[in-house]
Amino acid sequence: QLQLAESGGGLAQPGGSLRLSCTASEGFSSRAVAWFRQALGKEREAAACISETMGVTVYSDSVKGRFTISADGAKNAVYLQMTNLKPEDTGVYYCASRTRATCSRDENDYQYWGRGTQVTFSS
Repeated sequence: QLQLAESGGGLAQPGGSLRLSCTASEGFSSRAVAWFRQALGKEREAAACISETMGVTVYSDSVKGRFTISADGAKNAVYLQMTNLKPEDTGVYYCASRTRATCSRDENDYQYWGRGTQVTFSS
């Protein structure tokens, strides 16, 4: 079974940057991989998704232009480069993968999840 592990969270500064990593126990071939995030007291939301098979990246409006999702097949890794961080970016960030190559914003479409990494905003 595919296992995912996130890393790279921490304290974020206004306008600063962080890079999150998601490392998988096997390759992401034919799978879409997404980053979701959940702020305290709020529902989990999709932030970005990548499908190498389809050559597609998708972003939510709230992160478009600031976050970049990328993949390194040789390392079985997907990254989320976050720039121009804002207070509303605070939350737990989860890596998720599904058995299909198409991206989805619905968390119920993803079968595999990491435990999450915390991003905390510091003013």
